[in-house]
Amino acid sequence: MRSSRVHDISVVIPVYAGTSTLNSVIDELLPYAQDCVSPDGNKYRISEIILVWDHGPGSADDVLRDLAASHEIIRPVWLSRNFGQHPATLAGMTASSGTWIVTMDEDGQHDPRFFGDLLDAALSRRAQLVYADPQDSVPHGALRNFSSRVAKWLFVRFLAGREFESFNSYRLIHGEIGRSVAAYTGSGVYLDVALTWVVSTVCTAPVVNRVEGRPASNYSFSRLLGHFGRLIVSTGTRPLLFVSLIGAVFVALGAVLTVYVIAGSLLGDIPVGGWASTFVAILVVGGATLLSLGIIAQYVGASTNMSLGKPLYVTVRDPHDNFDA
Repeated sequence: MRSSRVHDISVVIPVYAGTSTLNSVIDELLPYAQDCVSPDGNKYRISEIILVWDHGPGSADDVLRDLAASHEIIRPVWLSRNFGQHPATLAGMTASSGTWIVTMDEDGQHDPRFFGDLLDAALSRRAQLVYADPQDSVPHGALRNFSSRVAKWLFVRFLAGREFESFNSYRLIHGEIGRSVAAYTGSGVYLDVALTWVVSTVCTAPVVNRVEGRPASNYSFSRLLGHFGRLIVSTGTRPLLFVSLIGAVFVALGAVLTVYVIAGSLLGDIPVGGWASTFVAILVVGGATLLSLGIIAQYVGASTNMSLGKPLYVTVRDPHDNFDA
């Protein structure tokens, strides 16, 4: 359904290592600060571009200052230290004022010409949250792409608890929803999980990503595992149900084997051996126990951080004003 109003969009970009890409990203965004028309005839424009500096390497902060001084539409947000992509995105969402919020990366991979397609999907399907659905391959290694697909599949199919097609960092969010989520989300909560708690309709819109304007990010295995751990814990108590199911399966298996052993002993059909089967049983049960304890430990850690009052992020004045002025 075509809307006659002009939809204003706040663009939120977390900045970590954008020294070589930020200028070109902003140059692409600036033409959309004028009234634009989507493929379905809906009018929109960018009302503000919020750049959230997350204490990355290089001189991205200097680039951010220069851009803010050159373009009134750009609003910088400064974090006190590196908090990570999701907290930085939430900090930008909190500072936004638009009817809609678009979140995107700093590397130039996300094409702003698809803003209209995201908006059309939101208005036609009355969706409060629209994810870009890339129709091309992601520029990372085969192992990382595979593990990412598996993690997202597990979340969508088993952990989300609702209809949820896909998710990534290129998204359109209704402004009121985005700012409300940013206000109450606690430390360690995965942004996309927090959004599923409050939105009524989620959909996707097809897009084509570009090659990143810098070498593809190379997260270490421990950081990727940490992201997956936060994703699991943020989904609530569903993973604990998985732990309970593991226990129930092994209780049932133990009961069956107990009957088998007793019957074999009475009938004299069990030989004296059994080292191999005992060793395998210890490995399987021990692995399941450690997996369960690992999941529970993630919950304990998240609860501890929240109870201690660990902030999701802290915004400050431009560090240049404090130390270099």
